[in-house]
Amino acid sequence: MKLRENKSLEFKSAISDSFLKTVSAFANYGTGEIIFGVSDKGKIIGLDEPVKACLTIENKINDSINPIPNYNLDVDSKKKTVTLKVFEGLDKPYTYKNRAYKRNDSSTIAVEKIEYNRLILEGQNLDYDEIPSKKQNLDFKELEEQLVSKLKIKSLTADTLKTLELFNDKTGYNIAAELLADSNTFSGIDIVRFGTDIDEFLDRLTLERISVLRMYKSALEFYKRYYQYEKIIKSKRVTIETIPEVAYREAIVNAIVHRTWDISASIKVSMFSDRIEIVSPGGLPVGLSKEEFLNGKYSLLRNRTLGNVLLRLGHIEKFGTGINRIKKAYFDSPNKPQFEILDNTISVILPITTVESNLKPIEEKVFDLFTTNRIFTRNEIESEIGLNKDKIIRILNKLIQLGKISKMGQGKDTKYGIIK
Repeated sequence: MKLRENKSLEFKSAISDSFLKTVSAFANYGTGEIIFGVSDKGKIIGLDEPVKACLTIENKINDSINPIPNYNLDVDSKKKTVTLKVFEGLDKPYTYKNRAYKRNDSSTIAVEKIEYNRLILEGQNLDYDEIPSKKQNLDFKELEEQLVSKLKIKSLTADTLKTLELFNDKTGYNIAAELLADSNTFSGIDIVRFGTDIDEFLDRLTLERISVLRMYKSALEFYKRYYQYEKIIKSKRVTIETIPEVAYREAIVNAIVHRTWDISASIKVSMFSDRIEIVSPGGLPVGLSKEEFLNGKYSLLRNRTLGNVLLRLGHIEKFGTGINRIKKAYFDSPNKPQFEILDNTISVILPITTVESNLKPIEEKVFDLFTTNRIFTRNEIESEIGLNKDKIIRILNKLIQLGKISKMGQGKDTKYGIIK
């Protein structure tokens, strides 16, 4: 099987300085290999003197890449090829002629300034939210209220801010502090409620330049306006959710904690009659794979300081559990959440949990019994509704077919209910 160039593999028919850009890319963004003596179509050509070629490659890397990355060279004497393996390094950025590079599918391109700055932070083992803020005149009324309520402190002091790693005597407030401050310079969350299509705007809420704590609260209140309602069932007021609140909460708080804050883009929340779509700026953090993200077994925080504060306040239950909590909220629903991971965005789609069924009024009345989370026998339902056995059985069978209720047990022990 003929190999093809990809994000972690490049072919070179001969040795020229162009391969040094790819060395920079692999050292910065992920281990990869360059095979010399192979055409870009994957055809083995071979080198005249592969052993001598190794010395040339080594000298070019040592003279041109700063700092020098970790790599090794392997000669295939039979094919007369040389394989250069470059390992992702810790001392980023690795530059060639003062520029850093990355792989874009099977090609190598220079990184933009914002990505270069991220590489610098990564090389210093820093997150963006840890660097000093340009805005040092900050107030924290919202943060103080929540800390007093959740952690039972008397007031927000300078020592508390230092304990939360939001303030340093030498550098002042950091970006995490600014994000939590009552007023800041950041784009936040843009929420739009659409009608029949994306050209019909029914409602809109733009949250920017305010504390992320206030953003979170306001985004939740907007959700409740359209996806929660109260219903009186047998003199009891019951809250009905068409989209699970816990799933929406997790999606929003994860978007806040894991997004890239170094770009002036908002978290986009699109609300439709049958779903909510949440798009967060920034792909996965470096070191976290798509499979690890979707399985929810491993988490890397892009903004550690901000995440730790939200964890203390109880907005995050435990790092790495957000995806699993969203999935769990839909366990009994025929409609499941969807996740789309791209290089620069992560999208979460939360569908409504209800199934359109065109129930008749009497069928709705029977189903309403189960919204109190009770389990009934058929006789109990007959007594509550006042219908005969045959009609009740037909209604129950329809609700079962629609996936609204489940049947448990057999014979006299048969019961009906919504299994949570």
